[in-house]
Amino acid sequence: MRLKLTISYDGSTFSGWQSQPNGKTVQDLIEAAIATTAGEKIRLHGSGRTDAGVHALGQIAHFDPPGHLTMNPFNWVPALNTKLPAAIRIMSCQEVADDFHSRFGALGKTYAYRLCTLPILPPFAAGRAWHLPRLLNPETLEEALALFRGTHDFRSFAANRGNETAETDYMRTITEASFVHTDDGILLHFTGNGFLYKMVRLLTGAAVNASQGYLRIDDLKELIEAPSGAKSPLCAPADGLTLLEVNY
Repeated sequence: MRLKLTISYDGSTFSGWQSQPNGKTVQDLIEAAIATTAGEKIRLHGSGRTDAGVHALGQIAHFDPPGHLTMNPFNWVPALNTKLPAAIRIMSCQEVADDFHSRFGALGKTYAYRLCTLPILPPFAAGRAWHLPRLLNPETLEEALALFRGTHDFRSFAANRGNETAETDYMRTITEASFVHTDDGILLHFTGNGFLYKMVRLLTGAAVNASQGYLRIDDLKELIEAPSGAKSPLCAPADGLTLLEVNY
């Protein structure tokens, strides 16, 4: 049996999704809860990494429970949630085909990025929005986001992990890069077939820079159409970023 988990978490206090030696990641904590329930250590496979401070409403992961354990998938939800901190919640658990893979089977992801443009950042937005009290030009913001849509070489919007090679594929397709006005600012949405390391945060930083007059649209266009190794000049903080859903 293979089980698929839909997971929500407030990433403010965790060291990201990916397992680390300190054990303070979302993956580590869920794996520990699974091990306690199953009576043995079981590897959890996520759809992808989220950085420290990044949140999720619809992170997807899968694992294979031991054959001797006949627990109904529905019962895994309370069994795990009672062992997890309140900032991490298993929203659903369902049986899937044995060849389902949360990472390699993903067709696309949608992220939201929250910008707060109020003069004062409300306390309940702390850690959940990028505070930008200086107004953004909405026309320039839309012009910047429009440049991201389509299939491009996004190497200028990928932070280096240190394992890049000449064969590293930077081509990605962005089907949505848009924004809506909210009561306290702006909410950005990005949907694509995949995202590079810190790509959404670098796209957001570039769009904000352009909308505040710090980056010319022509220079942003060159980063997209003629990438030369130069990086987007601003990486937005993790606070405002949320993984909304993974599509299969």
